[in-house]
Amino acid sequence: MVTNPAPALVAQVGLDLEGSFELAMRSLGLGPGAAHLLWLPLPMVLVLVAAVVGVLVNVWLERKISAAVQQRIGPEYAGALGVLQPLADGMKLLFKEDVIPARADGLLFTLGPVLVLVPVILSWLVVPFGQNLLISNVGIGIFLWIALSSIQPIGLLMSGYASNNKYSLLGGLRAAAQSISYEIPLALAVLAVVMMSNSLSTVDIVNQQSGAGILSWNIWRQPVGFVIFWICALAECERLPFDLPEAEEELVAGYQTEYSGMKFALFYLGSYINLVLSALLVSVLYLGGWGFPVPVEWLAGWLGQSVDAPLVQVITASVGIVMTVLKAYLLVFFAILLRWTVPRVRIDQLLDLGWKFLLPIALVNLLVTASLKLAFPMAFGG
Repeated sequence: MVTNPAPALVAQVGLDLEGSFELAMRSLGLGPGAAHLLWLPLPMVLVLVAAVVGVLVNVWLERKISAAVQQRIGPEYAGALGVLQPLADGMKLLFKEDVIPARADGLLFTLGPVLVLVPVILSWLVVPFGQNLLISNVGIGIFLWIALSSIQPIGLLMSGYASNNKYSLLGGLRAAAQSISYEIPLALAVLAVVMMSNSLSTVDIVNQQSGAGILSWNIWRQPVGFVIFWICALAECERLPFDLPEAEEELVAGYQTEYSGMKFALFYLGSYINLVLSALLVSVLYLGGWGFPVPVEWLAGWLGQSVDAPLVQVITASVGIVMTVLKAYLLVFFAILLRWTVPRVRIDQLLDLGWKFLLPIALVNLLVTASLKLAFPMAFGG
């Protein structure tokens, strides 16, 4: 009879991209240092490619799902079913004139969009798509993402201030206030998951949910935290109904008013990358990450295969990537539906929701999680 491997063993199986690449380079005659040096730029290239492709898919889905909700056709002439429309939009913005207002602060005006985009791209380094399929398995991965996301409001405020436009400044101030308001309950929701997992590593958090398939996912133990995290993530991404900083009816276009060309495109690029990133992190924190509803280890046991078998490792890695992306884009689908379902809130309602409602509930959720961890250690990671 084949027994299920211990969680500690399960966490160490899978594909090791860095080790395999360096081993292949050393087989060609390169030293360990040179092989590692060749590996270093590849993760960032992979991150950039994944982020950009994710944005292109996201923009196409936004157009098509929005059209379906409103019973329209949507883009269909630029490529089959309009799949080339995001590329056409990108090319248009790339070749548009980049205008800097005469009285604007040129340096800060340029740095603003960069500060919005770069931290979001760097956050992809800690997103795991499999047991060893991630760029950087740092021990404090989930809080590194929170720290990087806290840089974004500085870029938004900088963009509004540097534009020398009162509408832009007002939009930047609203963006900073909104981001700060929702970062605190988001961090408390994450802290409850960290408390159950006894780790800040995204890989450890997923491994903690791998015991019994779908039944061991954190969404069943943290339903309140899941709702809080997703609401705060939508507010951080400035998705409707939380797009107050750039609401056209009230603020022309908020902190984006004076921007054009690629600088304008960087804001939207950062927003869409952040939406996909937030959906991926919800998948990691609450939906078992790369975990299949039925554990792959059980399937290997039923087929009489060893978990360390190369074929099982390849299947595990492939299923992990598919499951992570599928869960994330299911959440993106719901985020797009929300855009045409929920009316935009006022700025006072937005701040009241964050400070007077989500923050107290997140604190109570954290205290209840701590109590359950002490009372039921086997179920809540004691």
